[in-house]
Amino acid sequence: MKRKLMLLLACLFVGIGLVTAQTQKVTGVVISEEDGQPVIGASVLVKGTQIGAITGVDGD
Repeated sequence: MKRKLMLLLACLFVGIGLVTAQTQKVTGVVISEEDGQPVIGASVLVKGTQIGAITGVDGD
């Protein structure tokens, strides 16, 4: 019984970690240094991860 309780608690802590890890958000706008206009289709990556996105028509 004690082993099952410990396993249940371990699963709950792992689940909580996974849920909170997905709540972070990075926002911004990519603009051209030359003319200050939004850059369409720029690839943006989080350094050291495989997380990324591509900017839209407004550079965001």
